[in-house]
Amino acid sequence: MSWGTELWDQFDNLEKHTQWGIDVLEKYIKFVKERTEIELSYAKQLRNLSKKYQPKKNSKEEEEYRYTSTRAFLATLNEMNDYAGQHEVISENMTSLITAELTRYVQELKQERKSHFHDGRKAQQHIETCWKQLEASKRRFERDCKEADRAQQYFEKMDADINVTKADVEKARQQAQLRHQMAEDSKAEYSSTLQKFNSEQHEHYYTHIPNIFQKIQEMEERRIVRIGESMKTFAEVDRQVIPIIGKCLDEITKAAESVDHKNDSQMVIEAFKSGFEPPGDVDFEDFTQPMKRTVSESSLSNSRGDGKSEPKFGSKSKGKLWPFIKKNKLMSLLTSPHQPPPPPPASASPSAVPNGPQSPKQQKEPLSHRFNEFMTSKPKIHCFRSLKRGLSLKLGAGPEDFSNLPPEQRRKKLQQKVDELNRDIQKEMDSRDALTKMKDVYIKNPQMGDAASVDHRLAELGQNIEKLRLEVQKFEGWLAEVEGRLPARSEQSRRQSGVYEAQNASGVNSCAQDRESSPDGSYTEEQSQETEMKVPATDFDDEFDDEEPLPTIGTCKALYTFEGQNEGTISVAEGEMLYVIEEDKGDGWTRIRRNEDEEGYVPTSYVEVYLDKNAKGAMTYI
Repeated sequence: MSWGTELWDQFDNLEKHTQWGIDVLEKYIKFVKERTEIELSYAKQLRNLSKKYQPKKNSKEEEEYRYTSTRAFLATLNEMNDYAGQHEVISENMTSLITAELTRYVQELKQERKSHFHDGRKAQQHIETCWKQLEASKRRFERDCKEADRAQQYFEKMDADINVTKADVEKARQQAQLRHQMAEDSKAEYSSTLQKFNSEQHEHYYTHIPNIFQKIQEMEERRIVRIGESMKTFAEVDRQVIPIIGKCLDEITKAAESVDHKNDSQMVIEAFKSGFEPPGDVDFEDFTQPMKRTVSESSLSNSRGDGKSEPKFGSKSKGKLWPFIKKNKLMSLLTSPHQPPPPPPASASPSAVPNGPQSPKQQKEPLSHRFNEFMTSKPKIHCFRSLKRGLSLKLGAGPEDFSNLPPEQRRKKLQQKVDELNRDIQKEMDSRDALTKMKDVYIKNPQMGDAASVDHRLAELGQNIEKLRLEVQKFEGWLAEVEGRLPARSEQSRRQSGVYEAQNASGVNSCAQDRESSPDGSYTEEQSQETEMKVPATDFDDEFDDEEPLPTIGTCKALYTFEGQNEGTISVAEGEMLYVIEEDKGDGWTRIRRNEDEEGYVPTSYVEVYLDKNAKGAMTYI
C-alpha cells in the first residue's frame, strides 16, 4: 500500500489532505493550551479559596483552631492548597510536553510538506515541458508532411502540363524533393522526441512521483503517530498526579477521622473553667423573730448579723474575700455610691442641718421582692468575670502573677509563662554553648580571632540565664501555690492543658450584657442590688492585703461635715484636709484618703479639690 502507486494521479487531493492534517494538529494544540489555562485558573481559585478561609494571624479566629474539628478543617484547607498545586503541575507538564513540542513539530512539518510538494510540482512542470516539446515536434512533422504532399502534387501537375517550360518543371521537382527531405527530418525529430518523452514520462510516474508521494505518506503517518502520542501523554500527565491527589484526599479523610468530640468538650472546660465552687444554698430568713435579717453567702454581701459590728472601710482585716483581690479595693469597687450625691447644706455652717447630709443608703427589701426582681431582671454581678473585668478597668493592668484571674485560668497563664521562660533559657544556653565552642577554636587557632573578644558576651549570657532562672523559680512558686489550692486534676487533663494553652476567654454573655459601665470605666450595680458581700475565708496568704495603695493625685478641704454611714463612704469634718486618690468621674463622688488605713468616697460638692499639676491638671470643685 503506497500512495505513489495507488494515488499517482491525486497530487492536488494529497496536498489538501496534508494541509487538513496540519490544521487538525494545530486544533489539538489549541485544545491543550485552553486545558492548561483552565487548570491554572482552577488552581488559582482553589488557592484563593483556601487562603480566604485560613485563620488570620493574631486574631480570635486563630484561637478557635485549637479544637480538633477546626484543626481538621485547617488540615483540609492545607490539603486543598496542595491539591491546587497538583493542577498547576498538570498545566506545566501539558505546556512543556505537549503544547511546546507540538508547536515546534508543526513548524517542522510545514517546512517538510512544503519541500515535498515543491519537488512534486517541479516534476510535474518537467513532464509538462517534455509533453509540450513532443507536441511541438509532432505539429512540425505534420506540417512538413502536408507541405511535402502539396509540393509533390504541384510538381506532378507541372510535369503533366505541356505548356510549362522544362525549367519550371525542374524547379517544381526540386521543391518537392526539398519538402520531402524536411518531412523526413521532422519525422526523425518527432520520433526522437517521442522516445525521450516516453522515457521521461515513465521515469516521472514510476520513479519520481512514487518517491515524492512516499515521503509525503511517511510525513503524514508521523503526524498521525505524533498526535496519538500526544493524546497518550495528555492522559499520562493526569495519571501521574492521581497518587498525590489521592494522598491529599487521604489526609483530608485522616483529618476528619481525628475529630474527637470528647477532646473538644474537655478543651472547652480547660478554656473557660474558673476553679471556683458553685454558690451554696440560700439561707432561710425568718421574719417572725424581731432580729436583724441575715444575708446568705450566695448573695455576694457581707453578713452584718451575729451582733458583730462591721469594721470601717479601709481598715486592715485578715478575713479573706474573693481570691487575688484586696478587700479595700474590692469593697471600694462594689460599694462605691452610684446614686447622685446629696446636695450641700443650704446654710454655710453645718449647724444649720442638725444631722448633716447623709450619704445615700440602699434599702433592703424583703426576700420575696428580691426573688421577684431576680426572676424579672438579670443579676448584675453574679459573674466573677464581670467582677474581675471591673477591677482590671478600675485598678489598671493585671498583676505579674495573674492574681486577677480565676484559679484555673491563672494556673494556665503561669504554666504558659514558665514554658516561655524555659524556652528563652534554652536559647540563651545554646548561644552560650556556641560561643564557648568559638572561644575554644580561637584558643587553638589564634589567627582566626581573639578568644578574649567573646568573654564579655559570655558573661552577659550567664547573667541573662541567671535572671531567667530566677524568673522561672518565681513563676514556678506561684504555679505550685495555685496548683496546691486547685482540686486534683487527672494526668491526662494536665497533659492536654500543657499542649493546648487557652487564651483568657471573654466573659459570659449573660454577665457581659448586664454590666453597666460608670464614667470611670468600672462596672456598677443598680440601687436595688446589695452593696455588701459575704465571702468565706480562704487559705490565701496576707500578701494580697499588702498591695500598694492608690497614689495620691491631690488634696482637698472639707467644706461641710459629712457622715459616711454606708459602706464605701468616709466621714469628714468641716475644714479637714485630706488626700485625693481618685477624682470625680462624673457620678458626683470623689475618693479620698485620711491615712493608710482609712479611705472612701465623699460627695464632690462637699469638698474643695486641689489636683497636682503633674497629675491631671489643677481643678477645683466648689
